Amino acid sequence: MKRISIILLAFGLVLGFATSQPTEAEAKTKIVKYKNCTALNKDYKGGVASSAKVKNKGGKTKYKPFVSKALYDANKKLDRDKDSIACER
Repeated sequence: MKRISIILLAFGLVLGFATSQPTEAEAKTKIVKYKNCTALNKDYKGGVASSAKVKNKGGKTKYKPFVSKALYDANKKLDRDKDSIACER
């Protein structure tokens, strides 16, 4: 009985620590509406794409865009060439 209690306590502690701390990707993908591309590119150098399948119409870019549909939708007005990548460079 004592062994089962210790195992359950250890499992609870591991589970508690694993679910309480957000990962870096989750922390970075908070939905923020940026004022302009300069502000967006400070956080996402390659811009923000709506999906991983999107291709850039403008040609070769320097950085790979971050993929997040929700973040792209919040900053859709910054996509001047309407290629589903906001503020690519």
